[in-house]
Amino acid sequence: MGRTAVVTDSTAGLPSGLAESRSIMIVPLRVLAGSHTADDGPGVLSGPLAEYLSSGERLTTARPSPARFAAAYAAAAEAGAAEVVSVHLSGELSGTLSSAELAAAEAPVPVHVVDSRSIGMGLGITALTAAAAAAAGLPGAAVAAAARLRAERLGSFLAVDSPDQLRAGGRLSPLAGPAGAVLTARPLLTMRSGRISMLERVRTRSAAAERLAELAAQFAAGRPADIAVQHIGQASRAAELAGQLAAAIPLARHRYLTEAGAAILAHTGPGMLGVVVAPC
Repeated sequence: MGRTAVVTDSTAGLPSGLAESRSIMIVPLRVLAGSHTADDGPGVLSGPLAEYLSSGERLTTARPSPARFAAAYAAAAEAGAAEVVSVHLSGELSGTLSSAELAAAEAPVPVHVVDSRSIGMGLGITALTAAAAAAAGLPGAAVAAAARLRAERLGSFLAVDSPDQLRAGGRLSPLAGPAGAVLTARPLLTMRSGRISMLERVRTRSAAAERLAELAAQFAAGRPADIAVQHIGQASRAAELAGQLAAAIPLARHRYLTEAGAAILAHTGPGMLGVVVAPC
């Protein structure tokens, strides 16, 4: 491990093996299904949690305890890190950031906690940016600054089949337009100031995918960018969207295609499809 270690949380949704290859430590959120709890991560949606979902019930989540972050920071210090940069999902959406800050105050090495103001691969790309800066030998403050700058420039767009779960969890800004309009259309959403906000509505899943491609291309505006497509249970639609983006954003530097975890599923419901554009 280099001089500055990088920690993030499981909502980053980094593709399998990528976090390990970039020496990024991941602290999982907790996923709750009735009386059952599990760490968010690969394979969590099996056994009791799968049965709970199949019965029509909704999952909920809990932030990691400060003790989980304290253990990660201690492990980084023991591995030789002189500093830690801890990059997490928006503090407007979760108490995860607060848990990290509490643990940072007692850590054996300085910890710089960064609010990505994002979630999913918006957070993932921010964490990867921090890891690249750390690998280049930058000190913790500079690594944190690089992560914050990348996070500020992100464009994040997603489509869900229904806003109900986001609204129920208080994670969606008030909807514009006539009451009841959401009953007949699928919402397209974006991250603004660390919160999820309504952009517009479309009628079908195919229209949602087409509009996501348009929004991503408009945001890239011909600039070099990293592009990520993330989904829940929509592998073929996600692959098709990734193909559209390859044509629409030819200057993309890195491209990622990944499935979101249970912690995001708990709040978006099944059928989520999203894209993140991170100008370089």
